[in-house]
Amino acid sequence: MPTNILIRTDVALTPLEFVDVLKASTLAARRPVDDPEAIAQMVQHANLWATAWEGDHVVGVARSVTDFAFCCYLSDLAVDVSRQRSGIGRKLIEATRSRLGPNAKLILLAAPAATEYYPHIGFASHPSAWIS
Repeated sequence: MPTNILIRTDVALTPLEFVDVLKASTLAARRPVDDPEAIAQMVQHANLWATAWEGDHVVGVARSVTDFAFCCYLSDLAVDVSRQRSGIGRKLIEATRSRLGPNAKLILLAAPAATEYYPHIGFASHPSAWIS
């Protein structure tokens, strides 16, 4: 990971910062970036953030909903396309895990473009996930 990138877990993004990093990554097409009310609620109700900063510019985010003890749903893992493949995503996941209890499971749904990434960093596929 570049040495000028700072990973933080003590700050949530504003809706505008969140949309900016989604648009800079590959997730904008899969998130309601043109629905300010939905984005505001996504920001408001997330209870675990890990963010990657280059100076005062956010270049990555891991946004989660968790009980901190049993499960953590990592809803968004987004890294600016120009900074992907540099270890930022892995560091965001490590920062997320560092805030969880020792028995908490990290759960996510992979974007189609990322299905090869998650096994590479230690995630196992689960055959009985369901979406309604």
